[in-house]
Parts: sequence; structure tokens; C-alpha cells
Amino acid sequence: MLDSIDRRILAVLREDGRITNQDLSQRVGLSPTPCLRRLKRLEETGVIQGYTAVVDPKAYGLPFSVFVSVRLTQQNQEQIAEFEKAVESWSEVAECYLMTGSQDYLLRVVTDGIEGYERFLKQKATRLKCIQSVESNFALATIKKRSGLPPI
Repeated sequence: MLDSIDRRILAVLREDGRITNQDLSQRVGLSPTPCLRRLKRLEETGVIQGYTAVVDPKAYGLPFSVFVSVRLTQQNQEQIAEFEKAVESWSEVAECYLMTGSQDYLLRVVTDGIEGYERFLKQKATRLKCIQSVESNFALATIKKRSGLPPI
């Protein structure tokens, strides 16, 4: 269970993942040694799952996000495993969610444009026999994007 100090540590790290332990300890009101101990515990227990750089997809050359709803032909263990294994290998898939409702999965595919997305569909997604249907929606603009969790 996280206490208020752990939550403060996490809030500061969400703002600046490269902060030094010295600065982090000052911001959360701890001395450096206990702060580092808490930080290591948060990492070891999996509360902190890693550190990353937030890269602008447009500057990287992948300005298009396509939200793809996928329906499987059957929702059995074999088809679910086949689909999820394939998704793990597709570099274009930034996110994949198992869904409730009329669609089985929702993917966010990042691509360089319509031609890149067409290649993804033809060379990867539509080759899986377990897929019954694919519905694609291109994002026109990003209104809000958060890389972390909301504060509690």
C-alpha cells in the first residue's frame, strides 16, 4: 500500500523522471538515504515499472494514430493467444486493449500515413485467419495526452 510520501515521490517523478535523488528528497521532505530506499522499493515491487523518454511521434516520423477495432472469428483460447502473440510482434501497435462490447480488441497503431497503415493491414493484420473484422478510425488531432496516471 502506498502512503502519502510514496505518492509524493511518484508525483515528482511523473513530472521529472530524471530528477536526482538529492533534489527528489528535498521536494518530498525526506533525507536522501530514506528517499532512495523508498524509490528502490517502489521499483522492486513494480509500482515503478520503468523510465522512458517521451518522444514526439511527428518529429520521429510517425504522425498518424489509427484506432483499430478488431473482432475475432471466435473468442476461444487458441484465437486469443494467436492474436495476442501477433500483436506483440507488430512494432506499429503502440497500445492494445482487450475490450468488452461489440469489438474484442482496440489497438492504437502509429504510422507515417495512410500508405503505411495500408501496408500494416495488408502485410500483417488481415493475414491472421482469427480476425473476422477490422474497423479503422484515424485520429485528426490529439486534444489531451497524459503519459502517467492522474493524481489520487
